[in-house]
Amino acid sequence: MSTSTLPSIPGTDPERSPLDAFKIAVAASINKALPEVSLEAAYKAADIGRKGVDFSVAVARFKLGGKPDPWAKKVEESFVADDYIESVKAEGAFLSFTARTTSLTRNVLTTIDHFTNHSPTGQPSYGSNESGKGKNVVIEYSSPNIAKQFHVGHLRSTIIGAFLCNVYKACGWEVTSLNYLGDWGRQFGLIAVGFEKYGSEEELEKNAIRHLYDVYVKINKDAEEDESVNDAARAYFKRMEDGDESALTHWRKWRELSIERYKTEYERLNVAFDIYSGESQVGKESQDSCLKRLEDMGLVSDSNGAKIVDLEKYKLGKAIVRKKDGTSIYLTRDIGGAVERYEKYKFDKMIYVVASQQDLHLAQFFKVLELLEYPWAKSLEHVNFGMVQGMSTRKGTAVFLEQIIEEAANVMHDQMQSNEEKYKQIENPHETAQEVAITAIKIQDMSAKRINNYTFNWSRMLSFEGDTGPYIQYAHVRLASMERKNPNLVPLPPAAEIAFDLLSEAKARDIVFLLATYPDVVKIAQERHEPSGVVTFCMKLAHLIASAWETLIVKGEPDEQKARARLFLFICARDVLGAGLRLLSIKPLERM
Repeated sequence: MSTSTLPSIPGTDPERSPLDAFKIAVAASINKALPEVSLEAAYKAADIGRKGVDFSVAVARFKLGGKPDPWAKKVEESFVADDYIESVKAEGAFLSFTARTTSLTRNVLTTIDHFTNHSPTGQPSYGSNESGKGKNVVIEYSSPNIAKQFHVGHLRSTIIGAFLCNVYKACGWEVTSLNYLGDWGRQFGLIAVGFEKYGSEEELEKNAIRHLYDVYVKINKDAEEDESVNDAARAYFKRMEDGDESALTHWRKWRELSIERYKTEYERLNVAFDIYSGESQVGKESQDSCLKRLEDMGLVSDSNGAKIVDLEKYKLGKAIVRKKDGTSIYLTRDIGGAVERYEKYKFDKMIYVVASQQDLHLAQFFKVLELLEYPWAKSLEHVNFGMVQGMSTRKGTAVFLEQIIEEAANVMHDQMQSNEEKYKQIENPHETAQEVAITAIKIQDMSAKRINNYTFNWSRMLSFEGDTGPYIQYAHVRLASMERKNPNLVPLPPAAEIAFDLLSEAKARDIVFLLATYPDVVKIAQERHEPSGVVTFCMKLAHLIASAWETLIVKGEPDEQKARARLFLFICARDVLGAGLRLLSIKPLERM
């Protein structure tokens, strides 16, 4: 359906976002009745209504003087139905607009089909927009410490960061994803001392991260009882900072082997990085020049031999920028790293996905860059998140992610085997069980607002019912089976030949309207840096689909045109549910 008859409103995109066309039509009818209300203001006031109402407008928002009720009545009385909106009702100070069902269905489903199967980019792109075209963003996330197992604590940063990369790309931004590894600092002196005592080259080759972690735990215990271990660790790290090649050789090998191991973990999580960086990669020159600049600006003072920046007047305490032994500190490396990144990427925005426990550190870091008068300091953002509580294996023995995934995958595999017939049709059941397990973990993590702490719950997470990852995957699998189960109806004719007017049931309309909201869901998720809205959308869609099977029968429907229209609807639902899952870095499954 052409949108050329509609007036143009800046910031709208009716070609990509079907509801924009209907909201523009609402705005046009308000503007026609009340010329003092601009098209832009009327468009912004058109909210998606409550149940039974497509679009709702609170007339009081226009501040027209007097009571809003007569103004609402004026819009109702002068309303003329068009291709988009069939009626309006004034209810006190509110206007309720109803979209024309056939136009809505045709517009939404043809848009989904076009941007999924005939997209200009060659990739499914329904829901995407070009709001960030020409801009670039650097997103730093995950950032585990070398020589430590991939801990569940890193999981949230990884999941949220991967989502942000996807959602920024969907909004037209050029994205650079960066894993800033904790690969420098006194702990490496500690590991080096520990490796001499507890290390094994053979174990290192088998699983570098696990072996180095074991060494770290043992030497840490020694250090608690013997201060000379800490002295030796400090001395070793000082040699690393001074560029002593004999001290750096082991460290390089550990770093390389750890990165290789991490890549395997990330691959399993459907996550990939453009760049593996780290604290060690931040040049000494950048750090020294930032420190000198702070000193030249009179912002540094001495405190027991250490150099500090006093941020008390900003309620941010005192920030140490150089330790008393002259070695660098995390904050200085962050500052130097940010300067180097701006020089390299000339970013429009840089995002740090870091737990809320680090709120003070990030606030100090941003404030110091601001005091250094870097104009781009204002374009740094901290996306924080709450903690996962109680995440361990069911026996409560460990908190390493690979063990959690393995255990969840085993439970899923057992459940899949309970249906022998379906199980036989799955090409790679163990891989599928792992994907369902990862979906379960990710959906539980992203269901609530990211700032909330949440308690890891095995039984809720692994359930195939209710608001869980397996439930959403099952909905996608069932939708994906529709073409296989109806070979007589495929291939479907082009969208232009589908009888959309036969999709007259309320259930079909509910599904169509929800699918139409997806581009707005993407836009809001990017603006708020919040994956929970996308999870809620996927849940709603899965529940709606589950409630529609009895009403919108395809197999066994005697009217072939109606059966085809319904199948087209279900395929569009599959494509949008798949798009939502991919946005959440989840692989949509065809069978399970």
